Amino acid sequence: MATEAELFCNELSSQPVPSIGTVLVTGAMGYVGGRLAPELQARGYRIRLFVRAAPVGEDRWHGAEVVVGDAADRAALDNALRGIHTAYYLMHSMLLGSKDLVAREAANARNFREMAEKNGVQRIIYLGGLGDVRTFLSSHLQSRMLVAKELQSSTAVATTVLRAAIIIGSGSASYEIIHHLVKRLPVILLPHWTRTRCQPISIRDIIRYLVGSLEVAETAGGSFDIGGTDVLTYGAMMRTLANILGKRRLFLRPLFSSVRFYSYFTGLLIPVPAPIVRCLMESLRNDVVCEDNRIREILPFTPLSYRESIVEAMSREEQDAVHTRWSDSYPPAHEFAIKLHELKEAPRYSRAYSLLTDKKSTALFRSICRIGGKEGWFHVNWMWRLRGMLDSMLMGVGAARGRRSSSTLRVNDVIDFWRVEALAPDRRLLLRAEMKLPGRAWLEFRIDPEDKKNRLSVQAYYDTRTWLGRIYWYTFQPFHWYIFEKLLIQIEKRS
Repeated sequence: MATEAELFCNELSSQPVPSIGTVLVTGAMGYVGGRLAPELQARGYRIRLFVRAAPVGEDRWHGAEVVVGDAADRAALDNALRGIHTAYYLMHSMLLGSKDLVAREAANARNFREMAEKNGVQRIIYLGGLGDVRTFLSSHLQSRMLVAKELQSSTAVATTVLRAAIIIGSGSASYEIIHHLVKRLPVILLPHWTRTRCQPISIRDIIRYLVGSLEVAETAGGSFDIGGTDVLTYGAMMRTLANILGKRRLFLRPLFSSVRFYSYFTGLLIPVPAPIVRCLMESLRNDVVCEDNRIREILPFTPLSYRESIVEAMSREEQDAVHTRWSDSYPPAHEFAIKLHELKEAPRYSRAYSLLTDKKSTALFRSICRIGGKEGWFHVNWMWRLRGMLDSMLMGVGAARGRRSSSTLRVNDVIDFWRVEALAPDRRLLLRAEMKLPGRAWLEFRIDPEDKKNRLSVQAYYDTRTWLGRIYWYTFQPFHWYIFEKLLIQIEKRS
């Protein structure tokens, strides 16, 4: 449960109304939904969460009711919306380039609206995107607009639409793109589309508006623009961040402006994969500025400025208090990936390495949980980075997605191009590979008591049924001893 200091809505002028009944939060494992749920719980609401897959053996939501399903599954939606008063619609895809993206998103919204009507839902609150519908919009913004239109077409359910530009906060994709580019590049290229105007908003204010809209009846059925206090170009955002970081950067205007090239190049340098970067960059072609500020009269609080939002995000990172991250829900449908225990047969290929140590299991596990991200993979870090760079070139999950926290892990967390599949404190950590491979791969760390000591081990599992997959395994097999033996030594040494 979030602590008092971590809550965003304590200073809202609106009052909680838990008597309305159960509130549904969709996308509860995503960046925004994962932060909204604890705020609602802290204000006394009874909540139900709609997720595509719930972590096994983990109560992340402190007893909240969880319904598993997909927006395309009408039966699952029917189950999730039964007995609901207000539903938050926080589901959307970042798969720019998918030919049926817009149609699929609209169809999901239609399913949701129809099931909400069937179950007598009173309100829907939707977080959409800013953008002038009179201009050309990227596929991403088009889908957000069509979802809003579909939800608002109901005559039985009052839909509130909150339209926002980029979100700045610890763990947000937009923040990490800007932050890593400014931090790493001495020379930053600003194509012509970075001169469009944007009104960024902090994740803190997003949550305040989402909660406030539930508690103030005047927002029912309305559409509102929400944003921070500043209207900036994307170039100005980078200059501001460079100033905050105390970095001298040279900003140049290039002669070419291919979004495809810039997204691919950027994806090689930062933890955010090229598909998401491209999705966001495509949206930069449009001014995304609030044209209607009525919401500030209905919910009277002063949003954070861009500079304040950046400082807040950096502070959360320094405190290692990032609760949700864009990688929680990327790649799409990762929840449906085959788990190690779900394989009908044991993986065909496996290699294990171990060492015996006097170190305590708690200290060893703490050291295991610090691999990846800024800490890296110790002295074999360059080999992991090389593999991640290859994955980026293949348009995979990214060179190094980093991690949500530098010291703690939970099921579903990302560690570079791995994801936590299972975790047993002080005993076991199982990672599932999400890089592009001609097969499926897992990495398991274990700590087992042996003769009053502890055996620290790592085991690689690889499952494939193709010749290409076999070639891949035997090609990398000569490196396994160097990688894993040295990794174990470093984990034990740093415990």
